[in-house]
Amino acid sequence: MTIRNKAAIVGIGQTEFSKDSGRSTLRMALEAILQALDDAGLKPQDVDGVVKMSANNDIFEIDLLRSLNLSNLRFFHEIPHGGGAACGTIAGAVAAIASGMADVVVTFRSLNERSERRFGQSTVGGGVGGWGQDKIPHGLVTPAQWIAIFGQRYLHEYGHTTEEFGRVSVLCRKHAATNPHAMMYERPITLEDHQNSRWITEPLRLFDCCLDTDGACAAIVVSAEKAKQLKGTPAYIAAAAQGTGSRTEMMTSYQRKSLARLEEAEATAAELYRTAELEPQQIDVAEIYDHFTPMVLMALEAYGFAEPGQSPHLFREGRLELDGDLPLNTHGGHLGEGYLHGFGHIVEGVRQIRGSAVNQVEDAKTCLVTSGTGVPTSAIILSKEAY
Repeated sequence: MTIRNKAAIVGIGQTEFSKDSGRSTLRMALEAILQALDDAGLKPQDVDGVVKMSANNDIFEIDLLRSLNLSNLRFFHEIPHGGGAACGTIAGAVAAIASGMADVVVTFRSLNERSERRFGQSTVGGGVGGWGQDKIPHGLVTPAQWIAIFGQRYLHEYGHTTEEFGRVSVLCRKHAATNPHAMMYERPITLEDHQNSRWITEPLRLFDCCLDTDGACAAIVVSAEKAKQLKGTPAYIAAAAQGTGSRTEMMTSYQRKSLARLEEAEATAAELYRTAELEPQQIDVAEIYDHFTPMVLMALEAYGFAEPGQSPHLFREGRLELDGDLPLNTHGGHLGEGYLHGFGHIVEGVRQIRGSAVNQVEDAKTCLVTSGTGVPTSAIILSKEAY
C-alpha cells in the first residue's frame, strides 16, 4: 500500500510578492487560503484539516479556525526544519486524507521575511541554541556562511569554478523576467553580472543567494475521488516523501562522509520514485529548491538527473531551458520570483500540471517539486492524470 495518487491538490492561492506587504502574516495567509478555496470551488466551512511549517511561523491553526469561522479541525499538524518542510506539508495532508483523518486540508506559508525578519542576517544574539553554539565562535553565523562550506567543497571536489553557480542564477532570473508575479520581473542577468556581483561569503556572491520576500501561498489537498467532483483541475500527488540522511543537522551537516552530496535528498528521491513508480527521465518539469545555487547543482544530482559533479553540464547544454529536456524553476524560483520557503515552487508545479503557467512547458504530465536541502527535506511528484 502506498499513497500514490490517493490525493490531489485542487486549489492554489498566492498573494503578491514584495519587500513590504503592509499587512500581517495572518491576513496574507487568509488571502491565499481563500483564493485557493475559491479556486477549488470549496468554502471555508469545508476545511477540516491544516498542515503547516513550524519554523518561524507565528500563525496557529486556531487562528485560522477563528478567522475562517470553522466549526472544528479534525486534523492539525506541523512540519519542522525550515525550508525542508514545504513539500512535507503536502505529505502530511495526503497521509491525513488517505487514513480518513481529514477530507479537506489546507497547507500554507506566509512570511513578512523582508519587512519584519531577515533570515539571511546574523544569528548572533538571536537565541540560537544547541546546534548553533559550536559554529558561531568560528564565524558561521548566517545561512550563506553555513552553505558556503558545502559550495566550496563541491567546487574543490569536482574541479568547477563559481561560473557554474552563476549559470543557475542566470537561468532562474531568465524565467523570472517573463513572470509578472516575480520580484525580478523584466530583470534578467548575464553570467558577467553574476561574476561581478559582490561577495557575500566565498564562494557565494549576491546572485547566489535567494531573495528576501513578503507574501503568502496556499494549497488545498483532497482525495482523488473528491477532486473529480470539484471545479479546479487537479494535480494528482503521485508521490510525497521525506528524508534525513545520516548525521544531519540544520544546514551544518559537516560530519558526513561527503559535503558535495546531499544525503537527505538522495534518501527522499529513492522513496519518491519508488512510490510514484517513475524514473527520473519520466519527469517533465522540475521545480528545485534554490535557496543557494550550489545546492541546486547537488539536488539535481541527488534526484537522478546527473551523476555527482556533472549537473553543471545540464546548464551548459541548455537542457534546463523551457524547451529543454527538463525545464527548471519555470517561475524563476527563489532566486528570481521570491522566497517563501518553497511554497511558490508547489504553486508553480500545480500550474504546470494544469497548463496554466506563465512559462508553460508544452505537454507537461509530471512535475517534481523539492524542498530545502542541507536540512531534513521533502519532495513531491505531481501528475496530470491518476495512474
